[in-house]
Amino acid sequence: MRFLLTTTLVLGTLLSYAQNFKEKELKTEIREVTVFLKGAQIFETGSVVIPQGNTILRVKGLSSFVDEKSIQVKATGDFTILSVNHSLNHLEELQKNEKADSLTKVTEAIYLAVSYENARLAVLKEKQSILNENKKLRGQNSETPIAQLKQTMDFYEAEVSKIKTEEIKINKSIEAKNAEISALQRQLQELYTLRVWPSGEITIRVNADTQTSGKFTITYMVDNAGWYPKYDVRVKDINSPLQLIYKAELFQNTGIDWKNVKLRFSNGSPNQSGMVPTLMPWNLTYARYTNLQPKTYYGLDAVRSVQGRVTSADDGSPLPGVSVLVKGSTIGTQTDGDGNYALTLPNGATDLTFSFISLKSQTVKINRSEIDVAMESDAATLNEVVVVASGLTVQRRELGNQATTVRGRATQPLTTNVIENQTTVEIEIATPYSVKSNGEKLMIDLKKYDIDALYEYYAIPKLDKDAFLMARIINWDQYSLLEGEANLYFEDAFVGRSILDAKSLQDTLSISLGRDRSIVISREKNEQFSKRKVLSGSIQETKGFKLVVRNKKSQSINLTVFDQVPVSIIDDITVTLVELSKGKFDKKTGQVAWELNIDPQQQKELNLQYEVKYPKHESVLLE
Repeated sequence: MRFLLTTTLVLGTLLSYAQNFKEKELKTEIREVTVFLKGAQIFETGSVVIPQGNTILRVKGLSSFVDEKSIQVKATGDFTILSVNHSLNHLEELQKNEKADSLTKVTEAIYLAVSYENARLAVLKEKQSILNENKKLRGQNSETPIAQLKQTMDFYEAEVSKIKTEEIKINKSIEAKNAEISALQRQLQELYTLRVWPSGEITIRVNADTQTSGKFTITYMVDNAGWYPKYDVRVKDINSPLQLIYKAELFQNTGIDWKNVKLRFSNGSPNQSGMVPTLMPWNLTYARYTNLQPKTYYGLDAVRSVQGRVTSADDGSPLPGVSVLVKGSTIGTQTDGDGNYALTLPNGATDLTFSFISLKSQTVKINRSEIDVAMESDAATLNEVVVVASGLTVQRRELGNQATTVRGRATQPLTTNVIENQTTVEIEIATPYSVKSNGEKLMIDLKKYDIDALYEYYAIPKLDKDAFLMARIINWDQYSLLEGEANLYFEDAFVGRSILDAKSLQDTLSISLGRDRSIVISREKNEQFSKRKVLSGSIQETKGFKLVVRNKKSQSINLTVFDQVPVSIIDDITVTLVELSKGKFDKKTGQVAWELNIDPQQQKELNLQYEVKYPKHESVLLE
């Protein structure tokens, strides 16, 4: 009895407190958005007339992915803010995707058409049944004249033929409509926007001595949005400046469209820890007690790529809009409408991270060129089944707003402004921009630079017979670039993809412009100088190679050719250089480099020859 009395008093106090507050809706609009590499900061503004006394102001229709810890409210007016709270309103839902709604209506219309055709089949069946019954009645009359019987049979044949012909047409139509329904069902399964997210709300309790007006600015962070740095590198010829187009691959699945907002792109990561790391003691022991992780080494300026498909572990369906990021870098992308992705990888890339709202994130080792991933739903999220049309059932997964990914692009060059803060750099687009929340990847040009560059060709014919063009940019750090994928265009042709390594600590930034097929290189073993002799107690092997480089271009080129000779790490094995053709030799690495200037339609020959001597009872691998 005492517990019941206490509970009643507490509830009565809370109700009395709540009744002292009047409620009003504070209507706000998104004015500015700062997009980070992961996440976005939203700036909303609005004004309202505040009555005298205590008032609860409700800001409705916010994204479901608001980080409540990041909410800040600033206001001007003659009143006091008492508290700010955030909640999800499951009674009010965010907007659905228009495409999903459209497909649902089309599907319902097709089902209705199939129903009409099935009804017509039933009528035809009943019509034939009546004809059959009438035929039986006439057949029982034995006195029917032959002429009349023939007339009756002709009538039956004509009517039944009409019925069967119409039935065939209707059955074919129903079969085609069922195939169309199946295709629409598959599309609806991919359009995760059938999932309706609850609306986010912010409640602001204020107190005013008299009626007044207030202006509010509300800022908060949202997940399910971000951008990846991308580049177009264009070179008309090696005598022209390099044109670098800095782009942002923007995506947002927050559930709220951004309409005519001021966009800023920041290289910051507010979700990343800002704590200074601690240097732990390094305990040195014997090597046999030490476990070292194997390290993979990739050659200088090597470019690799990876591709694959991301599907649901539940039913195997493709997952659009999944974020695929090279761990420890800003290089990433999103899966398309079929769950496919493709990425160019920087040197030293070891892991890919796959993530999406309400899916378990996965980190996968990069050990092959094609990596498929099946992602599981988060244990805290339940699957639902929604009937969207008569007889059509679509599984609904808690994945966030998704749509078939279609690459978009800003049709007009945008005026931008680079803002350097203390720890971050922001690129601000001057004109308002609209971005729908539909999972679409939108490519936006941020800046365009014409940069003087030094062009040089490199070749390692032992590994690859093609020559690679490199552009070297001095004082590149003035452009505030991020590491990202680059599309390469040389002499008005697409030549491939590369990585712009903006994390480099060198004063000169090197950009690989891909292969140049106009430079022909061969490397052949010179049998005349390749010999094997058995000496007293030892074996002496001589190896010789002939390198030929031909410039088929209409202009001279600077080309550096690399090769190598083996480096002995055992006293019993000796390596002696015989012929280098004036190449530069590095004793520590065994690398040989030739710096060549080759005129148009000319060629040069290089010879590399060395001797290796080792004990007779041993063997070495020289091929």
